[in-house]
Amino acid sequence: MSLNPIALLDYAGVAVFAATGALAASRKQLDIIGFLFLASVTGIGGGTLRDVILNLPVFWVTNSSYVLICTAVAVLVFFGAHRVESRWKWLLWLDAIGLAAFSVMGAAKGLAITGSPVVSVITGVLTATFGGILRDLLAGEPSVLLRPEIYVTAALAGATIFTAGDVTGMPPIVSELAGFAAAFAVRGGALRFGWTFPAYKSRPGRRPEDIP
Repeated sequence: MSLNPIALLDYAGVAVFAATGALAASRKQLDIIGFLFLASVTGIGGGTLRDVILNLPVFWVTNSSYVLICTAVAVLVFFGAHRVESRWKWLLWLDAIGLAAFSVMGAAKGLAITGSPVVSVITGVLTATFGGILRDLLAGEPSVLLRPEIYVTAALAGATIFTAGDVTGMPPIVSELAGFAAAFAVRGGALRFGWTFPAYKSRPGRRPEDIP
């Protein structure tokens, strides 16, 4: 395994997201196959979508270490999740760490392949959020997109800060840590303090006869 910072974020992000998938399986009291499936979908789902969009070989096809990481995490959680008193709380905070790591890693890959800051931010957001969206959908949990606290915006912040730092010539480790810290701070603040955006409030529409 490469030891560069982006690779470390990549492996760590897969492991953490896989843990959130396995914890979701534990909440639904699934068997070991359910643990393996949810851990893998969550751990590699966002990166798979990113690579398909960028027309790249899918990362876990060319490097099976990612699948092995998901498998190992699923087995560990299967035998150890009962020791965690509040699995939902752990899931949310582990998801925040994974989101922060993946927002940077996805942005870095998009920027390296295309050179476009816009594509970099988009791939960062997709990599960071798609696995969690799939996890919630398959596990029947409240979707991260429908919960009131900020989620996608945290990934957007991390990807944007990393991309801005990289294109302005900051040392890679600095821009990576800055992006990770920004994403985690925004998501962590949303979890801890309930940060939200103002919600849309329905208003009576215009009647057809009132339209000139």
